[in-house]
Amino acid sequence: MACFTSLSTALVSLSRPSRLFAIRCMSNVPENTVYGGPKPQNPNQRVTLTHLRQKHRRGEPITMVTAYDYPSAVHLDAAGIDICLVGDSASMVVHGHDTTLPISLDEMLVHCRAVSRGAKRPLLVGDLPFGTYESSTSQAVDTAVRILKEGGMDAIKLEGGSPSRITAAKAIVEAGIAVMGHVGLTPQAISVLGGFRPQGKNVTSAVKVVETALALQEAGCFSVVLECVPAPVAAAATSALQIPTIGIGAGPFCSGQVLVYHDLLGMLQHPHHAKVTPKFCKQFARVGDVISQALLEYKEEVTNGSFPGPTHTPYRINASDVNNFLNELQKMGLDKAASAAATAAEKIVAESNGGVGLGSN
Repeated sequence: MACFTSLSTALVSLSRPSRLFAIRCMSNVPENTVYGGPKPQNPNQRVTLTHLRQKHRRGEPITMVTAYDYPSAVHLDAAGIDICLVGDSASMVVHGHDTTLPISLDEMLVHCRAVSRGAKRPLLVGDLPFGTYESSTSQAVDTAVRILKEGGMDAIKLEGGSPSRITAAKAIVEAGIAVMGHVGLTPQAISVLGGFRPQGKNVTSAVKVVETALALQEAGCFSVVLECVPAPVAAAATSALQIPTIGIGAGPFCSGQVLVYHDLLGMLQHPHHAKVTPKFCKQFARVGDVISQALLEYKEEVTNGSFPGPTHTPYRINASDVNNFLNELQKMGLDKAASAAATAAEKIVAESNGGVGLGSN
């Protein structure tokens, strides 16, 4: 009978809207704690290769930006960027190297995982770092698999158009992994290029850019990055290809554009970054100046004691608990600590009351 009564009560409760039902619906929503985070994106809103092909067919420019960590990925996600590239440029703008060569696969995977947690909408592309795909097609496929399985990426990007790179791209595509190609200035090849030098500036070099892009398309690449080539060369490659081109320092005639996150934001205002910032990059902000000023103000306020003030000292202990706490400290023989706690409590109350302390009327 008791079981029947309980069941009846439960059925009655379910037969009408209730506060309990609303609360249960909210049980998967984090409470308002110290830290927050981005809201999850609708999986149906993820950018896919199909979406990119449709944009390309309609002649709509494709946007791509690099990201290397969770915060930058969240920013790209919120801005509605189409493609998020976890680039080996992290070697320079995050790790402080002069080239992209030193970064390892394990380091790239750390960046990939962080980005995959923050960017829910864009297509995620991870660079294959130097030294992880050149030896054989087997090595290239193994590395690409790790970028997807361990890094959480949707596709990979590899540089160059030598026969071995074309073969590697084809093998990775045949393994079921989407590949973005990269021709023109390929930073991983600075040893043979003689530095960060633009390509396609003479007839032979210009023809090679177009031929290489076509070969990557034939290998199954879904897109090709054109870096640091003259605009007419990029226009020719874009016209010749049936897949989208993404330009960086290649003029306005590509199917889309990509820039490095730190470069376009003006993030790093210091000698090392000035040395490696390309001249084709437009700074859409000077975030580095804002960061530097904020750090100076923080240092000043900590030094002069104005931070943290009452607004940023939000956690309270009531007066009776303070007194009991002081008594416990004294029992422990910590008279000095008790005195410090009492002074702090008095000061916090005084500041919160606009200078009126515990002993005031």
